[in-house]
Parts: sequence; C-alpha cells; structure tokens
Amino acid sequence: MGQKDRDLYRYIQDRLAKAEAGMPEALYDLGLLYSTGQGVERDYVQAHKWFNLAAIRGVRRAQVDRHEVARELDLASIAEAQRQARHWLTLHH
Repeated sequence: MGQKDRDLYRYIQDRLAKAEAGMPEALYDLGLLYSTGQGVERDYVQAHKWFNLAAIRGVRRAQVDRHEVARELDLASIAEAQRQARHWLTLHH
C-alpha cells in the first residue's frame, strides 16, 4: 500500500468517525466517496444513503447530489437506500 492509499484510507476512516458523531460534512463526503468510487467500491445505494443523511442535516448540495445518484438507481434500490438511512438515524440521533 503506497502513501496515497494510506492517506485515502485514513481520510475514509476519519469521515466515518465524524459521520458517526453526526457531522453533516462528513456524511456528505461519504456520499461523494461512494458515488465516485474513490477509496471504496462505487455503490450508488450507499451514496444515496449518505447524501440523504447529509441533506437531512442541512447540507443543501447533498439534495442535488442525491437526486443525481437516484438517476442511476431503480425504485427498489432507492427504497433500500432510504431504509438504510432511516436505520442509521435510529442509531445516531
């Protein structure tokens, strides 16, 4: 693992920890990571979930990005992303 990979891994771990603490920007950043596949496997369901959580916490641009990601998903996948977001909220409010 090169330095760039280690830095990205540390960044992702930092974002996850801050998301667990409810930091809106970290929620948004995780959406970006999952939507682009940077440092994680691209996963539009996860991206939608994180953008949704960021939007709920007041990150306005997350609404736009959530809408863009939703274009890549079918209705069942959007429902799954919403279910995961609701579950996350029950654990972190």
